[in-house]
Amino acid sequence: MRIDNTLYRGRPQEARIPKEERCYDLLDRLGIEYYRVDHEHADTIEACEEVESLLGCRICKNLFLTNRQQTDFYLLIMPGEKPFKTKLLSKQIGSARLSFATPEHMERLLDITPGSVSVLGLMNDKDRAVRLLVDRDLLTEENFGCHPCINTSSLRFVTKDLFDTILPALDREPTYVELPWVMEE
Repeated sequence: MRIDNTLYRGRPQEARIPKEERCYDLLDRLGIEYYRVDHEHADTIEACEEVESLLGCRICKNLFLTNRQQTDFYLLIMPGEKPFKTKLLSKQIGSARLSFATPEHMERLLDITPGSVSVLGLMNDKDRAVRLLVDRDLLTEENFGCHPCINTSSLRFVTKDLFDTILPALDREPTYVELPWVMEE
């Protein structure tokens, strides 16, 4: 993957696509200090490893999920290297079997395409159709890494700013879950 190798403070000088610009507008309006790395498409946790090194923090795993009937939608954010089993999460949130939501649902509800899923996409969910699920292990991280709704840039800001400023500004109350680091067979 080609990476710029520069850690920028704040928004880019040049114009970006509207959904990315809205992320920077939100962070700037809230007075959030953030850093940015520009890179080629990084749509998997593995592809983000080099970005994480330059960014100075881990990028979390963002999973967009739905129930079998596709009537309830969830955005799960969790440590990137942590394994995930839908059965364990389903039980904690009292939902029938979960699966990955379609790209069409992702675009309609969060204005995000596969590989670019980010907690910042919740600003596009005007109908509040997506429930935010947060693995408690993220709360121990000093910094939070995510895409600005496009997977050609990655951001770092203080985790406390996400939970104390950004989510309240979006009128979002997360549901905390506890997922294991080791999966039993």
